[in-house]
Amino acid sequence: MRTYRELFAITEFRVLFTTTSLNVAASSVASLALGTLTYTETGSPLLAAFVMFGGPLVRLATSWFLLSLSDLWRPRTAMVLAAGIGVVADLAQALPDLPMAARLVVLVVPWILLSAMGGSMIALVSDVVPDGSFVFARATINIAVGVMQIVGYGLGGLLLLALTTSQLFLGAAACSLLALLLVRFGLRDHPPRATGKAVERSRAVNRLLLGSPVLRPVYLSLWVPNGLVVGCEALILPFAGDRAGFLFAATAVGMLAGDVLMGRVIAPHWRDRLVEPARMLLAVPWLFFLLEPSLPFACALAAVASVGYCASLPLQERLVSRTAPDIRGQVLGLHSLGMMSMQGVGALLAGGLATVLGGDSSAAALAIGVMSSASLLVTLSLVSGLRRSREGTSVEVHALG
Repeated sequence: MRTYRELFAITEFRVLFTTTSLNVAASSVASLALGTLTYTETGSPLLAAFVMFGGPLVRLATSWFLLSLSDLWRPRTAMVLAAGIGVVADLAQALPDLPMAARLVVLVVPWILLSAMGGSMIALVSDVVPDGSFVFARATINIAVGVMQIVGYGLGGLLLLALTTSQLFLGAAACSLLALLLVRFGLRDHPPRATGKAVERSRAVNRLLLGSPVLRPVYLSLWVPNGLVVGCEALILPFAGDRAGFLFAATAVGMLAGDVLMGRVIAPHWRDRLVEPARMLLAVPWLFFLLEPSLPFACALAAVASVGYCASLPLQERLVSRTAPDIRGQVLGLHSLGMMSMQGVGALLAGGLATVLGGDSSAAALAIGVMSSASLLVTLSLVSGLRRSREGTSVEVHALG
């Protein structure tokens, strides 16, 4: 499968693409509304950052025990439940007089519950597309995520000028409800991939995945270099000030271009060979921020660097090809959770480093150079491990008995 026409001819993929777009738009709008409301009521930048970006860290604490539910539940059931949780949470946040403590509970409880379903949707993508088409399909889903984040945050920012945060939450709830209906009536009722006890299976499969000498470097390569470069991006605002929007837009353009290139243009037999070069591309342009480049040059550097995110696509395909179908939801859920968690860690590290160095734009440029250097060093240290996963021919982690 090589064309978007062929891909979107698959009814269930169209449903997954559309529901992903709706869910990302809803979460972006709701996140912006809650962050704005939190900062207005508390004046705390840290608390505002937590309510907008702290979800993965909360999920990290619970996923070790619940992540296998991505395989133990029927995919459609899990996705309907996830959308339903979003609807209820957004409706609760829309209450104008809800105390801040209650808002945090309403925020954290869904994060915990959603840690059980992190891999359901992506695993289902691998089920509904033909063999060999996962990278193309996953890249197309990534495009939906990137575009809808831009649309969600941009539209949310404009709507905040005319509407209340409660009205934004209601709009987010409506998007989640529409996603719920599309999933319920647009997807077949696929059976669960496995049976067993959630806590025992979650812990056992996580140990197998992270203990595998073939899969561990794949996970580390998906998580750590990306997370450190997200730390670079977290310093765009202190580096560029009121011109930061241009840099954020440049990173989004580069990331979307990389997804299109890796998913649609580059031949399958070249994808694996481009993993290490793309990972290096992700880090190297940020090193030039040590020179404190002008805005046009900085935008070009950020765009080129963000193309390197496309290395995640063949690495995800490697996870799928090296594991058994009955743990695929947990395999991909663990990837997603680790990736988002490391992004949060990278942002915190970069922010702390820039603060220690002085907190001005020059300090931000120096911290960006340090974070990109660390990303490059991690990539180089993982080359031999990734070679093992590329050259392996057998399934390294099998179904649990």
